[in-house]
Amino acid sequence: MSQYLKDIDAVASVVKGDSTWSAINPESALRMRLQNRFKTGLDIAKYTAAVMRKDMAEYDADTSKYTQSLGCWHGFIGQQKLISIKKHFGNTDKRYLYLSGWMVAALRSEFGPLPDQSMHEKTSVPALIEELYTFLKQADAWELNHLFRDLDAAREKGDKAAEGEIISKIDGFETHIVPIIADIDAGFGNEEATYLLAKKMIEAGACCIQLENQVSDEKQCGHQDGKVTVPHADFLAKINAVRYAFLELGVDDGVIVARTDSLGAGLTKQIAVTNKPGDLGDQYNSFLDGDYISSAEDIQNGDVVIKADGKLKKVKRLASGLFCFKEGTGIDRVVLDCVTSLQNGADLLWIETEKPHVGQIAEMVNRIREQVPNAKLVYNNSPSFNWTLNFRQQVFDDWAAEGKDVSKFDRARLMSADYDGSDLCEEADARIRSFQRDAAREAGIFHHLITLPTYHTAALSTDNLAKGYFGDEGMLAYVAGVQRREIRQSIATVRHQDMAGSNIGDDHKEYFSGEAALKAGGKDNTMGQFDNI
Repeated sequence: MSQYLKDIDAVASVVKGDSTWSAINPESALRMRLQNRFKTGLDIAKYTAAVMRKDMAEYDADTSKYTQSLGCWHGFIGQQKLISIKKHFGNTDKRYLYLSGWMVAALRSEFGPLPDQSMHEKTSVPALIEELYTFLKQADAWELNHLFRDLDAAREKGDKAAEGEIISKIDGFETHIVPIIADIDAGFGNEEATYLLAKKMIEAGACCIQLENQVSDEKQCGHQDGKVTVPHADFLAKINAVRYAFLELGVDDGVIVARTDSLGAGLTKQIAVTNKPGDLGDQYNSFLDGDYISSAEDIQNGDVVIKADGKLKKVKRLASGLFCFKEGTGIDRVVLDCVTSLQNGADLLWIETEKPHVGQIAEMVNRIREQVPNAKLVYNNSPSFNWTLNFRQQVFDDWAAEGKDVSKFDRARLMSADYDGSDLCEEADARIRSFQRDAAREAGIFHHLITLPTYHTAALSTDNLAKGYFGDEGMLAYVAGVQRREIRQSIATVRHQDMAGSNIGDDHKEYFSGEAALKAGGKDNTMGQFDNI
């Protein structure tokens, strides 16, 4: 007997226990229950944390089993992404969602579009997590609703084979709920503020929180200038705050991603507290730029002097009050950041880089793994990189080093369409295509994400539609460029009333009101024009 039929019997035993519930259909009640598997955000966080931990273990055993995500700025975008994944690949295995602080700032703030500098309302972050999961839960309800309708149709026809097949699909239904890696920026304040926001994010469903080591009130986008880092003790306090939030809420296997911006950050706001030579604070301070002095006469009014390496160092400070790191110390600081984070509660790393280069990432990860062998990364396949130019230049440099003739190419102009189709550019595209596989294998990248792809796809698709619709194409721009393609590609939104829940509502009305239900999906619903296409 299938699980579906067993569950109907279980609900029936409850319904029959109250004589006033005679109007309740046990199968209808079960269908509603199946369409709402996750009752709270904490249910989601616990479920997805287990999924993510399983995936991390599988990656440790086989680096080809890396995971991926796309950043989504609206629940509908996240929903359509997961529906598409299930349609094309049959399951959602190792596919996540990413919640980008950049896109929250640019698209979800009540202040209007903002740069990625933690100026948006912190509450907009858990609100988006909740929204994403609301839409993913609705995707579950939508897909199951179609299966339930197909089951009713098979029963009406007396087709037992089809009925059994559909019940089997219901029993084996895979949810659209997947892990979200959620960006908490630099914590939006001190460690208590970080804890309070982390709780809200976890209660909304987040099983994985990404935290960066920038100064909260000086936070910059990882791909902008002017980044300012904090001493390790400050960052570790916030990692602890997030872990306490997970444990308080019972998400014992919640995942923390520790992001370091040290590769591109040349400034710090604070000199670290140090109690003895070689401790963590002393190591942080050792990277500070400055001059060793031998006399108090070398100190001017307002200078800051520290003791380092047994000598006095006058550290370099800007007019802003920020202190400078020595040039060329970025990689060493990244390695220290990563090792320290993993040894103090973080589960995964995020190294923000200035270009997508497998060798550069591997250089840092290999050094980290000398101390933490199972270190692995979440990596930003950022739209801030000019991927075409970067990889064409990488190929150019490799070929030049190998002695190949590259005289027909101008390295500075490799982005030019003049070079499209050349052997160099085809090799660059091949490397882009394999970048995620290569980096997962060679550079310890467990999770590949694109932070804000749907920001760009929304702009691109809107530009194409506007260009045609307001131009000579008129309505054909929509019909040929959107609707006809939806039909040809079997994209469910072509039946937008159904996608928005109209059929689910109709079925609920029938559960509640029986034959008296006033339904929207009758013969006059124009969505019927898309049936049987």
